[in-house]
Amino acid sequence: MPLNIKIHNFDGPFDLLLHLIKKNKMEIYDVSIYEITNQYLQYLNQMEELDLEITSEFIVMAATLIEIKSKYLLPKVEEEKEEEENDPQKELLSKLLEYKKFKAAAEFFKNRQQISGTSFSKKPEIIEVKNKETTTDELLKDVTMLSLYNTYNDLISKYSNKMNENVEFKGEIQLDKYKIEDKIKYIGKKINSKEKWLFSDFIKECSCKMEIVVTFLAILELIKLKTIQVYQTNNFNDIYIERGVVCE
Repeated sequence: MPLNIKIHNFDGPFDLLLHLIKKNKMEIYDVSIYEITNQYLQYLNQMEELDLEITSEFIVMAATLIEIKSKYLLPKVEEEKEEEENDPQKELLSKLLEYKKFKAAAEFFKNRQQISGTSFSKKPEIIEVKNKETTTDELLKDVTMLSLYNTYNDLISKYSNKMNENVEFKGEIQLDKYKIEDKIKYIGKKINSKEKWLFSDFIKECSCKMEIVVTFLAILELIKLKTIQVYQTNNFNDIYIERGVVCE
């Protein structure tokens, strides 16, 4: 049940009245301690139980107002004015700020308690730490030979569509023109220059089917040597190639 104080120039909660005084939006002389006290006592008589928290807040703030107001109303001699170092208005502001700080802290912990009572936390789970030594099977657990074969056929098909079938090839094919060893070194340099590549990146550089086959075999050999590791985000997608455990 909120406490509403009704006086001549203000109608609202008791805390808001003090807040307006602190912000200097109304003069201290306009506050009627007599009216506030009478209305508050009438409110207490209507309560079935005494709310000690509200009572203590009222007593502290009412005593502060009475003290400050009395300093303004009582006449002062010149000597007392000179000796007085503390400004009554500053004293009020200091006490109001302290009151506001503790009240806000109490409200914060109250809300936190209510939130924690309706929240559910996740049970701790065991996080497996991967060993530094990774086996070939672990590197290839997400990539199957079927997926490699399908990707290889897909690239061959795309490459074949770009071939000019009307051109008759004349000459001899140099079987030793493309060596697996050379491709291994070439791919290794590429991996060192950039951490992640696509399988199609290397195939696009090939000038013929023979070079594609050699590149494919070189990648398989690098996987075996743990120089690279490969994975797919989805079936039949392009294959990602990254640095492996042992990178030249």
